[in-house]
Amino acid sequence: MASTCLAFPSLQPKFQSSRKSSKPSTRRFIVRPITASVSEKPSVSVPPATVVAQPEPTKLPIKKIPGNYGLPFVGPIRDRFDYFYNQGRDEYFKSRVQKYQSTVFRANMPPGPLIASNPNVVVLLDGKSFPVLFDVTKVEKKDLFTGTFMPSTELTGGYRVLSYLDPSEPNHGKLKRLLFFHLKARRDHIIPEFHSSYTELFEGLENELATKGKAAFGEPSDLAAFNFLARSLYGTNPVDTKLGLDAPKMIAKWLFVQLSPLFSLGLPKHLDDLLLRTARLPPALVKADYQKLYDFFYASSGFVLDEAERIGISREEACHNLLFATCFNSYGGMRFLFPNMVKWIGRAGVKLHTQLAEEIRSVIRSNGGNITMAAMEQMPLMKSVVYESLRIEPPVALQYGKAKKDFVIESHDAAFRVKEGEMIFGYQPFATKDPKIFERAEEFVADRFVGEEGEKLLKHVLWSNGPESESPSIGNKQCAGKDLVILVSRLLVVELFLRYDSIEIEVDSTPLGAALTVTSLKKASF
Repeated sequence: MASTCLAFPSLQPKFQSSRKSSKPSTRRFIVRPITASVSEKPSVSVPPATVVAQPEPTKLPIKKIPGNYGLPFVGPIRDRFDYFYNQGRDEYFKSRVQKYQSTVFRANMPPGPLIASNPNVVVLLDGKSFPVLFDVTKVEKKDLFTGTFMPSTELTGGYRVLSYLDPSEPNHGKLKRLLFFHLKARRDHIIPEFHSSYTELFEGLENELATKGKAAFGEPSDLAAFNFLARSLYGTNPVDTKLGLDAPKMIAKWLFVQLSPLFSLGLPKHLDDLLLRTARLPPALVKADYQKLYDFFYASSGFVLDEAERIGISREEACHNLLFATCFNSYGGMRFLFPNMVKWIGRAGVKLHTQLAEEIRSVIRSNGGNITMAAMEQMPLMKSVVYESLRIEPPVALQYGKAKKDFVIESHDAAFRVKEGEMIFGYQPFATKDPKIFERAEEFVADRFVGEEGEKLLKHVLWSNGPESESPSIGNKQCAGKDLVILVSRLLVVELFLRYDSIEIEVDSTPLGAALTVTSLKKASF
């Protein structure tokens, strides 16, 4: 349950219909029961606020930040068309790095006019400068979750939910404590409910492969993700409620209305821009769906709402925050991360698949056939594959912060003065593929984080709104559910290679994002 992560700002939503039927699985997997011992429970205690040490004075030359914003209105529109249509996002940044010979520069970020009044940002594109966005002594995070604009609070029940709060605001600490409480209360349900939900996913893929010769991964994966979250965190099976199988479709529409100014639908560029960035889509488009989701969470989270009242949060505000944390942060993150993990693993080929299967099955057998957190800690290659997936294609692509004071930002080559009130923006896929930090930075290197030297690189894996080597607290904006995301990502890889020797996939690029199709699942043979 990632409370402060923008789950998929770059992912184009896929408006697909839900599956027509969902039958609970009666088949049990071969090897083991599933347990999580008390000693292995994830740490969700509330650590003290992070104390940031004052840096030494820079020894790098201080330079003026290159770049400019162009003429008012005209400059932001020009940059927006480059970003979405003329160049595309990655080339938009690459071309400016080449032009200015700097990974720090000034530019405009979408959506700009007429959605956002001030699109001017200082761009950070290297792994040394990017982490300043996590330092809440230097940057403010108030209302910056989606960048230079904020969606209407009508989409969140009239409340500014946790993701839009700065740690300096009183409700930030209360709401983050509530999420820590929720995760701790439901920790024993994570492993068994993941197994149940993803067994249903894999059985569905197998059936579709048997009848059609291939199986679309996206829609079944979305349904499995929501079912898992509902069952594990709330003890409710959506199919037994009024939501039925419709929650992923409802959430996709709700997300799209919030984030549409950051999307492209693949239409002719002037029409696309006119539809998505002239005026915001009205919240009324998803009011009925949102109410159904709210009713589901309100009915399913009584014990969490009781705790909310105890610490001074109304049941209504708490419920809107639980809905957002589950549907936007957690489900949205899994919807982006899981297909991409399968994509990278599938592309890596049979040699890696065999190594993962051997490691995972050997460890599980030596642990009595049980999937436990302690057992997964004994799988260095599996853990590295998860971290490498998060590094090469992080689910949190865009980060923003507003300078609280004048300070100096350092890149690898120079230092730059930033003034109080300036907006700072970081594009994480460039920071986590910084060639001055990672060898073969553009490649998926499965064993990159294996061993002592590999583990030292974890501080440069930044997907969670903070370094992988640090932990969330009430005093920072790192995801409350960071450990949960790592756990479920590991579980996906473990379940996949306990069940199969290898997987083959096809990836198609569409205007609505990558479409993943499974073409082969070779069942476990050893």
